[in-house]
Amino acid sequence: MTRTWTLSDKPVGNWPDAETFVLRDAPLPDPAPGQALTRTIYISLDPYQWGYKRRGTEPAGAPCHARTISQVLKSRMDGFAEGDFVFNTNGWAEHGLMGEGVWRPGYMVPRKLDPARGRISYGVGMLGMLGLTAYAGLVVMAEPKPGETVVVSAASGGVGQIVGQLAKAKGARVVGIAGRDAKCRYVVDELGFDACVSHLSANLGADLKAACPDGIDVYFENVGGPVFDAVLPLFNKGARMTICGLIAHYGDAPGVDARKAMMERGGPIFAARGVTVRDLFVGDYAATHYDQFLADVAPLVASGAIKYREDIRHGIENVPACFSEMLRGDNFGKMLVQVGEDPTR
Repeated sequence: MTRTWTLSDKPVGNWPDAETFVLRDAPLPDPAPGQALTRTIYISLDPYQWGYKRRGTEPAGAPCHARTISQVLKSRMDGFAEGDFVFNTNGWAEHGLMGEGVWRPGYMVPRKLDPARGRISYGVGMLGMLGLTAYAGLVVMAEPKPGETVVVSAASGGVGQIVGQLAKAKGARVVGIAGRDAKCRYVVDELGFDACVSHLSANLGADLKAACPDGIDVYFENVGGPVFDAVLPLFNKGARMTICGLIAHYGDAPGVDARKAMMERGGPIFAARGVTVRDLFVGDYAATHYDQFLADVAPLVASGAIKYREDIRHGIENVPACFSEMLRGDNFGKMLVQVGEDPTR
C-alpha cells in the first residue's frame, strides 16, 4: 500500500485550508510496459502548484501535482533501472509511476540524477527547474551588466537566492527584498547580496530607495502587490523586469487579472523610461537551455561559489500544512518535504 494526497470534494477556495486535501490509501501500482515504479524521497512545494489546483489542471482524483526526487523500484522503461535516482512528478505521494500514459506537465520530463553532481534534492532546486528558472529569467532574459543594480523579491526563497548569486557573479550590485530580519541577514551575510530590505517594514518604499541610490536596472519579480509598488518609481531608463511569479495574488478572487492591473499601474513609467517587461515560463527553456545552465552553474555549486538553503520538513502527513506555510512565506529557503529515506545522505 501507499499513501497519496488528493483534492477533496470541497470546492477549491482562494487559499487552502484543513478541508482542501484528503490523504488516501491505495494499492501500490505495478508498472506497465514503458513505465517504472518509483518511491518518493523529496516532494518539492512551490507556489505555482496552487494555481494548478485552483484551475483544475490536475486530472480528477490524481495525486496533487508536485515535482519530486524519487528512486526506481521496478522498471519496464527504457533508460531507467532499479536503484536509479530520478527527477519525476510523483506529486504528493509516497510512490508513483512514471513513463507512458502517466500524466505530467509536458516539459517536466523524467531524468536520471547523478549524486556526484550535488545532493539529489538539488534536482528539484538549485540544479533543477528552480535553478533553470533563475538562470533563464535573469541571465537569458534580463542580461545584467557589471555595475547595474539588480533587485530580487522573495530573495531568500528557492528562486530568489539563486537569482541574487547569479547576478553577483555577473558583476551586478544586488539588493534583496525579504521578510523577517533573519532572512534579510541571511541573504547579505551568507549569500553575498549587497543589501536587503524587509517587505514587512512600514517604510518599504523609502528603505528600498535608500538601498538603491542609483535606481534599479533589473527587477526579478516573485511577489507583486506592495513590493512591486515600492520598486516601480525606482526603475532606470532601459530597465528590464522579469515576472516569474506573483505570490501575493495567488489567492485573488477568480477573474482578477493581477498582471493586467500591474501593467496598468506601471504603464506610464514603463513607457516613459523604456522599461522592458517579460513573463517567464520555465518550460520555454527546458529543452533549449538546460544543458548550458548545468554547464554554467553546476561547477559553481560544487565549488561552494553559489550557496543554497533548503527548508526540509518530514512526513507525508505534513505536506498540506507545509504547503500552506510556504504560500504564506513562512519557510526559510527552498521548501521540501522528505517522505522517504535518502541513502545518499
